[in-house]
Amino acid sequence: MTSVAVLGTGIMGAPMARNLLKSGLRVTVWNRTRAKAEPLAADGAVVAGSPAEAVEGADVIVTMLSDGDTVRAAMTAAAPGLRSGQVWAQMSTVGVDAVAGLAALAAEQGLTFADAPVQGTKAPAEQGKLIILAAGPSAARKVLEPVFDAVGQRTLWLGEDGAEGTGSKLKMASVSYAISLTAVVAESLALAKGLGMDPDLVRQVISGGPLDNAYFQAKSKAIMEGDFTPSFTVSNAEKDTRLIVEAGESAGVRLDVVAAAGERFRRAEAQGHGDEDMAATYFASFDKG
Repeated sequence: MTSVAVLGTGIMGAPMARNLLKSGLRVTVWNRTRAKAEPLAADGAVVAGSPAEAVEGADVIVTMLSDGDTVRAAMTAAAPGLRSGQVWAQMSTVGVDAVAGLAALAAEQGLTFADAPVQGTKAPAEQGKLIILAAGPSAARKVLEPVFDAVGQRTLWLGEDGAEGTGSKLKMASVSYAISLTAVVAESLALAKGLGMDPDLVRQVISGGPLDNAYFQAKSKAIMEGDFTPSFTVSNAEKDTRLIVEAGESAGVRLDVVAAAGERFRRAEAQGHGDEDMAATYFASFDKG
């Protein structure tokens, strides 16, 4: 039976850990704020008091944390519990530039490194329907197969060198679409309101037509109902826009739309909406938020 250490049990990490447990894997969890990890004990997880305690004896280590610096700090703290040969699936969104440093840290500890960010938010994580964008050595794939099967509906293997950040590169391109689309939906509804129209009329125009999609329906519904329960927060979206723009700049690609979306998320965050769902970028259209 594969044993898995999950470092990070927030919006994404907690449901991923539950799905690992449902698949019959042994799971140890750690979170900087222990209270966020403790509910997983009822599902059968062992709650560790430190990263080092969590990774000790694990076959696979999954990191699902907020950014590259946090991942590095957690894995550095885990060092006393690490052993050569463990497989580290780095599944957080850390951007392209951070991957090489994390891969080097893995090599220093004798770990097999897979760059494997996920596409999807809270609901797909709960349903075990994430898309895993993975790059790593073929030797690690058999070990990771039960882990990825438990949390995702499919895995795209993109190469054997995780240090190249191939998974993170694809994540930047794909999440750019989702984040930019969120801003577009929010602006459309905000413009209708600003012009004195019922924003729901925008939904009526688009619903059932060639521009309709499940994402438009979900985000417009959240805005219309004022339900900003987070599946992916404004603050995380803002962080990702910065990583995406940095990736574009390093590749000589101008990303005007996602850069503008980032400005909206920063305004929404300044208005106090940072912990709400990224659909709350809607408020950035109005001076009073």
